[in-house]
Amino acid sequence: MNKILLTLAATVGFAGAAFADPLEGNWRTPTDDNGNSGIVQVAPCGAALCGTLIQAFDGSGAQMASPNIGRQIIFDTTPNGGGEYRGQVWSPDRDKTYNSRLQLNGNTLSVSGCVLGICRDGGTWTRN
Repeated sequence: MNKILLTLAATVGFAGAAFADPLEGNWRTPTDDNGNSGIVQVAPCGAALCGTLIQAFDGSGAQMASPNIGRQIIFDTTPNGGGEYRGQVWSPDRDKTYNSRLQLNGNTLSVSGCVLGICRDGGTWTRN
């Protein structure tokens, strides 16, 4: 009986991993207006995907303390097909939330967004 339960648990675990969204994982952001960058961990949150800042780095690449660690950078993000995602991205350096377009291409993620008709290129993030 224990063997059957272990096999069933392993099967369910592997099936869940097989259905993970390609955007899930850790992404290194390019430097922002202040010269800082970070690692954003993308994971499901409800019916969408969210990305939380888990590490921050200064302009020299050294890890630094940041009040934004633990804050959602990406939220309400859903796939549109063809590697495109739409949602919201919060930019710490400008303290603004943008309607975002994320384009996934292998291990790179092109990020852009607009707020009140003003658009910004968020650069290319790399899978970490």
